[in-house]
Amino acid sequence: MPEIVDEKPAGQTAPRERVQDALADITALLRKNRLVEGLVHEQAANVPDSGRNELVETLVTKQNKAILQRHLDQLHSADVAYILEALPLDERLYIWDLVKADRDGEILIEVSDAVRESLISSMDTDELVAATETLDADDIAELAPDLPQEVMDDVFQSLPVEEREQLRAAMSFDDDMVGALMDFEDLQVRPDITLEVVLRYLRRFDELPSQTDQLFVVDRGEKLLGVLPLNTLIVNDPETVVESVMRPPPVKLLQHEKADVAASAFERYDLVSAPVVDTNDKLVGRVTVDEVLDFVKERGQEEVLAQAGLREEEDVFASVWKSFRNRWAWLAINLVTAFIASRVIGIFEDSIAQLVALAALMPIVAGIGGNSGNQTITMIVRAHALGQIQSGYWGKLLGKEIGVALLNGVVWGTLLGAMAYLFYGRVALGGVMALAMILNLVLAAVMGVAIPWLRVRFGKDPAIGSSVLITACTDSGGFFIFLGLATIFLV
Repeated sequence: MPEIVDEKPAGQTAPRERVQDALADITALLRKNRLVEGLVHEQAANVPDSGRNELVETLVTKQNKAILQRHLDQLHSADVAYILEALPLDERLYIWDLVKADRDGEILIEVSDAVRESLISSMDTDELVAATETLDADDIAELAPDLPQEVMDDVFQSLPVEEREQLRAAMSFDDDMVGALMDFEDLQVRPDITLEVVLRYLRRFDELPSQTDQLFVVDRGEKLLGVLPLNTLIVNDPETVVESVMRPPPVKLLQHEKADVAASAFERYDLVSAPVVDTNDKLVGRVTVDEVLDFVKERGQEEVLAQAGLREEEDVFASVWKSFRNRWAWLAINLVTAFIASRVIGIFEDSIAQLVALAALMPIVAGIGGNSGNQTITMIVRAHALGQIQSGYWGKLLGKEIGVALLNGVVWGTLLGAMAYLFYGRVALGGVMALAMILNLVLAAVMGVAIPWLRVRFGKDPAIGSSVLITACTDSGGFFIFLGLATIFLV
């Protein structure tokens, strides 16, 4: 079996390809181990010398575990997390037991919430405390909601006073606040010292904190005065005073404002790190680009799940019951809306019986309306997430979307009306098809704006269940509009 460590020159193999290769190697070893151990166990059952057979079986098992452990030791914690997420529960726990204990905390931070729950449930209190104690305060705060209370109590008692206060502060923020993304590894310097003093201060560290691109200049009250970029520190005369070369920060983040603000600032100004201050402008920490990227990725995944009506991220190998609990709510809503659509059709049973062509054409009207409504909602949800929609502009958005719907309705309604005439030879049917298409697209535009607006108005996430709601409106509305017009003008 080839080693997992990539010996190719940098840039020849993409990271995703490397981790996929690692996953393939681990799963191949697992299959091989099961096969070998099964053969040894089968041979042992046919040979009477049970003591010798147990020894052979134990040696084979230990050898297989050692090979797997050697492969795991060569992988980055994020890659091990990826592999754990891709394995069924029994194999996941088998691999988790082979991971070195001093890496448990790092890997628990990297795995998804759903998989983390299964790993934590397999660990005892002492193991969880040992894993958590190796982490920084901000990482412990991220794990805290998933840990038993007795574990958190032990961790609190084991931390130094300063880290204990940092942990208490980090746990006070909601997940969507800047403070939840913040770490406490900010390097502070005074404005009245020379760059030579700053350099001597930095040399005291074994290594600088990750994502350090600037130092934060503060006064004796820790009020933020400016920033000192490392490239400025390096190229200037060591005798230069910090105050003369420091710069105002491109952005200062407030610890209680929404994390979306931080994400937008990092994108707009191409930041690596940014200071976090309280309402008195006192420096309390920093946010780094890796945390922002994790937040953006997580938010994007949540929106995808929400649009499909899933309440939370789901472990693909979760039990049937857990998956059912995650999915049933919006399926129930979808069932109700489907029933409403069926009753709308039932109202016009006599019309359909007299003109069977209506049954063939009505799904087209509803389907096109649903697609158009989903386009509108997707665009608006994205714009809202980026902070591009202000409260006074919803009316303009509605007018613009109605205009787009009318144009689409005229173009595609005319086309579908002509096709209906060609297939069924009735001009009136073609006209009804065209008019129904225009009206249903206008309905889709109105609901495509109204649904996210109402959810935002009531403080809800506009992405949650939006596709289910818009489909329900355009299906029922499309059927009612088309069949109603056909009843009036044709039947």
